[in-house]
Amino acid sequence: MIYWTTGTITSSQRFYKENMGKNFTAEKPFRMKVQVPTGFAAFPCELLHIPEKWLKFKYPKLISYSYMARGGHFAALEEPELLARDIIKFVGLLERQ
Repeated sequence: MIYWTTGTITSSQRFYKENMGKNFTAEKPFRMKVQVPTGFAAFPCELLHIPEKWLKFKYPKLISYSYMARGGHFAALEEPELLARDIIKFVGLLERQ
């Protein structure tokens, strides 16, 4: 809704228009591994679901993977308490390393 009311829906869709339908994952930036500690919260109503195994390939230092009970693409707005608890859990795991 915010994109429609602010007149920015077109620019918000640019990434999808330019990349969907192409093999954009073959591009070098998408093949590069991220070498920082990473946490991932998977929400059941998200648009795309990424298996943990794939995430571990891209993010070798994946220290937290949580499958959330509810929520979707706008998780911070839909389920702020769930997301906040997961972020706190991630920070705790990171501090113990």
